[in-house]
Parts: sequence; C-alpha cells; structure tokens
Amino acid sequence: MEETVVHQDKLFSAVNYADKKLRNREFVQCEFVSCDFSKSDLKGNAFEDCTFKQCNFTMADVQDTGFRNAKFIGCKILGVDFTRCSKFAFSFSFTDCHLDYSNFYGAKLKKTVFKNCTLKDVEFSEADLGASEFLACDLTSARFSNTNLEKVDFRTAINFAIDPDGNKLKKARFSALNLGGLLYKYNLDIDDDN
Repeated sequence: MEETVVHQDKLFSAVNYADKKLRNREFVQCEFVSCDFSKSDLKGNAFEDCTFKQCNFTMADVQDTGFRNAKFIGCKILGVDFTRCSKFAFSFSFTDCHLDYSNFYGAKLKKTVFKNCTLKDVEFSEADLGASEFLACDLTSARFSNTNLEKVDFRTAINFAIDPDGNKLKKARFSALNLGGLLYKYNLDIDDDN
C-alpha cells in the first residue's frame, strides 16, 4: 500500500485531472483554481479546508473521498454522487455552482449553504438539510421526500416543489412569493399579480 502524500497550503491552478486516477492524497488548506476533475477517479482522497474556484467536477467518482469544510465557488459539479463520499469528512458550501443531476440521497447536510446555485434534478430524498440555506437557488425538479427541512431558508429559492406532508418542515422559511412550491400537488392556479 502506497504512503499517503500530504499537500498543505498549496495552490493548484489549471491542473487537468480529467479521466485520471488520483490516489493516496490528502489536501489541507489548499486552493484549486480552474482545475478539471471531470470523470476523474478521486477514490479515497481527503480534502480538508480546501477551496475550489471555477473547477469542473462533472461525473467525478468521489467514492470514500473526504470533503471537510470544502468551499466550491463557480464550479460545475454535474452528476456527482455525493452519497459515496466519506461520511466522516462531509461538509461543504456551494456558491455560484451548477450541481444539476447530483445525488445527496440520505446525506447529512446540516447547515449547508447553497448560494446562487442551480440544483436541477438533484436528489435530496431522505437527507438531513436542517438549518441549511438555499439562497437564490433554482431547484427545478429537485426531489425532496422524507427530507429533514427544519429551519431551512427557502425565501429566495425558485422552482421548488415540496410536499409538506412528506417532509419535515418545522420552522422552515419561505417568502409569500414562493409558497406555490408547497401547494403544487393541489394543482391550484396561483396568481402572482396583486
């Protein structure tokens, strides 16, 4: 078994990891700028207190990968199965990211911040999103079923459809303008005009 290589306080810029295997690496307080991880195999690596800016993670394999306090800014993260990540190092924030078709089924995502992100067709069923924030996010066709949404901020989120009977919504925050996302199943004709 290879020894783990530790990278600390390093900047990785425009590195192409696409379709490559990256093994036995631990990154601590590193910054990745314009790196391409699309379809890369990141199994078993660890990223702690790392920031990713304008990186591409489309279809990356993150099995047993640890992300602790990872910040994603302006990243393309399409079709990533976050359920395969290490459960011991699992905390993120996402700003200006495209997370469409990603999977967070059953994930523990308490206090996660999603800001100005597209989350189309994302799977959040059975997840714990307690006290998370969806700030100016597009949740078109995102799935919420038996999801803990207690104290979640949806006030500026758009295009969501959440069944209040099938999810925990205590103290969740909504705007009067987006309440239609809670009533979709009744097929009501809600007029936004005053």
